[in-house]
Amino acid sequence: MRKKTKKFLCSAPSSCHHLNKGHLKLKGYSIVRVLIIALLIVFICLVILLTIPYPNGHHIHRINIKEKAQLKSIETALELFNSEFDGYPPSDALDEDGKPYCGAMKLCEAVMGQDLLGCHPDSVFRSDGTDGKGKVLYPVVPDGVISEIQPRKGPYLPLESANAHTPTELYGVGNTGPFEPNHFVLCDVFRTAKHIKTGKNIGMPILYYKADTSKTGHNIDDPNDPNNIYDYKDNHALLALGVPGKPGVKHPMYENPKIFYEMTKDYKNKTQSKPNNAEMFILLSAGLDGLYGTKDDIANFEIEWKPQ
Repeated sequence: MRKKTKKFLCSAPSSCHHLNKGHLKLKGYSIVRVLIIALLIVFICLVILLTIPYPNGHHIHRINIKEKAQLKSIETALELFNSEFDGYPPSDALDEDGKPYCGAMKLCEAVMGQDLLGCHPDSVFRSDGTDGKGKVLYPVVPDGVISEIQPRKGPYLPLESANAHTPTELYGVGNTGPFEPNHFVLCDVFRTAKHIKTGKNIGMPILYYKADTSKTGHNIDDPNDPNNIYDYKDNHALLALGVPGKPGVKHPMYENPKIFYEMTKDYKNKTQSKPNNAEMFILLSAGLDGLYGTKDDIANFEIEWKPQ
């Protein structure tokens, strides 16, 4: 009995040692597996956090869509104007009398009229609101009094959604440069500027450029090329007024007109340099930052240009 007991006792440690080694191996494998699973969970959480849009990003995306919808409605308004006037409105920097009357102001007159009551059929887009022969097309009348001169076309936009404001409301009295202070421009939906008197948030002017279909060029290196289909100068004097509420801040597109041609270029055309909408017009919003010539600008086409 003693020998058997001794043998039994001697074999026990060996058996126990074998079991302990197996247990340790199993335990080690479980720790590694848990660590791998934990790392996978962390990775998946990071991916989810990166793909879920932040509230601010969602807001920016939503307001960008709203601005594109506004530009689309202005496009429609211009097509209605075109159907009744047999052509798009001009966008030249000056009127026929040589007075400053930029593309953004002519856009507003075309779709709303200088007094927001509709465009007069005899309009030749003069700053003084006449037909060039002494006839006043947009007479100033007291509030609530209907003028006898009423043959109008449009307005082609609802007044409440036109977001029309004067340079005085944007830049203040005496700060409208060469422009008449009472001319309206259509403003975008970003509300980056404040109304001088009321403090209400209003948008930046929507710029309008009409294509000159008698020309064929789109010279990025020379903005002053006379063969360019579009002329950056159509709204350059408006950009010269600066950024409302930010004295000294200048628009990148004002300081470097080449940006206009880089931004409006049709990069899908590999054979020659051509602009988007080469036979129509360009509408341009300054975007959320309120600066013309930056990466968040929005046009009535897909901007492919990326600033360097």
